[in-house]
Amino acid sequence: MTEPDVLAVVRSAGGGGEREVLETFLDFQRGVVRRKAAGLSDEQARRTPVPSGTTIAGLLKHLAIVERNWFERILTQQPSDLPAPGPDVSFTVGEDETVEDLLAAYVAACARSREHAAKFELDHRVPQEELGQVSLRWVYVHMIEETARHAGHADILRELTDGSTGVVG
Repeated sequence: MTEPDVLAVVRSAGGGGEREVLETFLDFQRGVVRRKAAGLSDEQARRTPVPSGTTIAGLLKHLAIVERNWFERILTQQPSDLPAPGPDVSFTVGEDETVEDLLAAYVAACARSREHAAKFELDHRVPQEELGQVSLRWVYVHMIEETARHAGHADILRELTDGSTGVVG
């Protein structure tokens, strides 16, 4: 899908049902993250121009793990091989991980998330350790928030890398 098509899809969801709107906005934010990583070299994606040490590569890795956590481990209640929770674990990029690999892993995680979510109604509830129970609706809203927050981080990092800014830039 080209960038103008992405914006057209978001605009067209204005008259859609709740699920269509939630799915469209989550996919839109996922697309922003992908565009922020697109065309970067491994060195550029690993640059740490901010004091926190956040990188675009780290954001890709983190978001792929978050997708798997919420849609696979929690929503479908499947056993998981995800790393144990920790403050920086999911953002840590191995020396052998390329931006191309991380982007592919993120795209694949998002595709699996869509497949998992399609099996359930928005009101479907599952246990969650800290919150008691969450619905698929709650997971969608949380993932929109989580992905949008990190898309903003990626936008700043990309601007500091090559001056590129904006939703489609």
